[in-house]
Amino acid sequence: MKAFVAGATGETGRRIVQELLARNIPVRALVRDIEVARAILPADAELVVGDVLNPQSLTTALGDSTVVLCATGAKPSFDFTGPYKVDFEGTKNLVDVAKAKGIENFILVTSLCVSQFFHPLNLFWLILVWKKQAEEYLQKSGLIYTIVRPGGLKNEDNTDAIVMQGADTLFDGSIPRQKVAQVCVETLFEPSAHNKIVEIVAKPQASAKSFGELFQQC
Repeated sequence: MKAFVAGATGETGRRIVQELLARNIPVRALVRDIEVARAILPADAELVVGDVLNPQSLTTALGDSTVVLCATGAKPSFDFTGPYKVDFEGTKNLVDVAKAKGIENFILVTSLCVSQFFHPLNLFWLILVWKKQAEEYLQKSGLIYTIVRPGGLKNEDNTDAIVMQGADTLFDGSIPRQKVAQVCVETLFEPSAHNKIVEIVAKPQASAKSFGELFQQC
């Protein structure tokens, strides 16, 4: 297994890279600026330059990767095309290249509440709408996939247990990015995670379950 991580220098993406390397999975990290990425990512990660908005660069960047983990996301800005370009077009490009390359498994990180049009996050240029469009494109691609929808993201980890449910069943809650990264990496080893949407938050009162149990209940 060799993992390709898009969005590798983001807060969630860098944790995914760390989790993969901790499991001894080689990583090709997609970055736009090598020098910036070197300061952020572990030395063991192989850095490849490319852009999800440039399909030709993705074909080269994927190289001999066998699985793809996508944690890209538009940053808040005054560019109203940002979510459309990054969250939809960028993911679509990556799905197309992954399919052409025969990628074994595609993990996509989106968000809780993507199915709710009247959600405050859609005030940011319909960001949830475009994430949902990206999900649907991946689902129709024929690739083996897992779509991970986390609640509100926290940079600090905690000891709360992960709560995982199926699509459109969790509507609030938060989760540390480290736990999101762990879930993403575990999907690569759990056949019961294949071709599913999983929604995740973390709660102090929840009972701890194995990842196998969590995925099977979705």
